[in-house]
Amino acid sequence: MFSDSIPLIASRCHEVGDPVHLLCYFAPEVDEEFTSAGLEPGHMGYFAGRAAPLGRASSAAVAAAFFNFNPALIARHLPRAWDLAPPERVTQARLTAVDRALRRVLGEETVRGPEVAEAARLARTAAEACAPEGRPLYAAHAELDWPREPHLVLWHALTLLREYRGDGHIAALVGHGVGAIAALITDTATGQSLFTAEQVRLHRDWSTAAWEAETAALTEAGVLDTTGHLSEEGKRLRSRIEAATDAAAAAPYRALGAERAERLIALCAPLRDAVAASGELPSHDTADEPVQG
Repeated sequence: MFSDSIPLIASRCHEVGDPVHLLCYFAPEVDEEFTSAGLEPGHMGYFAGRAAPLGRASSAAVAAAFFNFNPALIARHLPRAWDLAPPERVTQARLTAVDRALRRVLGEETVRGPEVAEAARLARTAAEACAPEGRPLYAAHAELDWPREPHLVLWHALTLLREYRGDGHIAALVGHGVGAIAALITDTATGQSLFTAEQVRLHRDWSTAAWEAETAALTEAGVLDTTGHLSEEGKRLRSRIEAATDAAAAAPYRALGAERAERLIALCAPLRDAVAASGELPSHDTADEPVQG
């Protein structure tokens, strides 16, 4: 029987690893490299950068895989982006940007250090244990060639683990009958999101009318209380979704083993802290910055 601690370990690994991955959305080097490759600044780089491993995917396919963006927003950028820069060029630009960003944020000594190399080996072992069935974004990213330098191996592995978890999270949301806007509203209502509800609404491009209609429906269903916070039923719903997400994300950490997974957490924690201290990631106080992750 599998240890009950593994889903919790999966959640903790995500907590320490995700900020390192998120540099590929928020570091200034990213827009610089995407613009140099031919893309337009802003959302186009996010959609094209994350979707590029899928090939010349349609906007509808990307909207389905990304789940919580207004499909009309994605359609303004895809598939037009592929005429400005083919997917292979976009993927290379993203990796170049991440290389630059990690070297700047973490410093050359850390990037070249034995801890990053060890973390890269452990994260790659976990990522390569993921099964692709039902995980379209993970599967597409897993077909990319592995980088050679340890800091990029680590970033790529964390990206694979993040997309694997994200695919499972979407399945949990769908399985619990929670749609795109409802997922965003209930997530921000937990009070644990990096972003305010208004930030998320604006940058996922949902209209005020659509947002208010979904809020009203969630209130009527008893998921939200009359103040817009999660009701007790809403808290139970989000708890079930997160538990299902953690369970679905556990397989690579079972393969890695609890001891090595704990070591990966310990190695990634200082990297997470360095990214947080850099100020690259948005917060409630940066409402004018694009929310993309």
